[in-house]
Amino acid sequence: MDNLIEIRWHGRGGQGAKTASLLLADAAFNTGKYIQGFPEYGPERMGAPITAYNRISDKPITIHSNIYEPDYVVVVDDTLLESVPVTAGLKESGAIVINTTKPADYLKNALNGYTGNIYTIDARKISMETLGKYFPNTPMLAAIVKVTGIMSDEDFIKDMEGSFKHKFAKKPEVIEGNMNAIKMALNDVKKI
Repeated sequence: MDNLIEIRWHGRGGQGAKTASLLLADAAFNTGKYIQGFPEYGPERMGAPITAYNRISDKPITIHSNIYEPDYVVVVDDTLLESVPVTAGLKESGAIVINTTKPADYLKNALNGYTGNIYTIDARKISMETLGKYFPNTPMLAAIVKVTGIMSDEDFIKDMEGSFKHKFAKKPEVIEGNMNAIKMALNDVKKI
């Protein structure tokens, strides 16, 4: 399928990977794309490994299955690098985005010979500075938008502002922190 981008998210229950994948789907939809955003459910519980997926395309999407050969992988929790095969099926022409402060040598070794692009971001630092708590999903969402180029930074920021105003209508005090997290993450994601 032409112009199809497939993304697989790896996180732990409670970290917001599912929510981030759904927010990405909404943002892409609002820019005129065809989208899918869905989690893979099993016996998930707080802290257990979870997987979520996105498909984004300029044309209608007719595939309805999990994603086995993603273009991009997002790792919300770097402890998963040692317990989940996060690079399984990942295309060498794609990239992996990892929430980590670990050194490049460690990451390259942990990724089992993956030779595609590797990006890192310290989502903990960003969320603590902007939100006062550890919510890695907002910075990770911004990081994957930046790496994929699915939409411009400006379109993404504008869409997320509207989305957060709706999502946090009863808690407007958290909107500014989430917007600051997005803006900081767009600038802090780094290729190693």
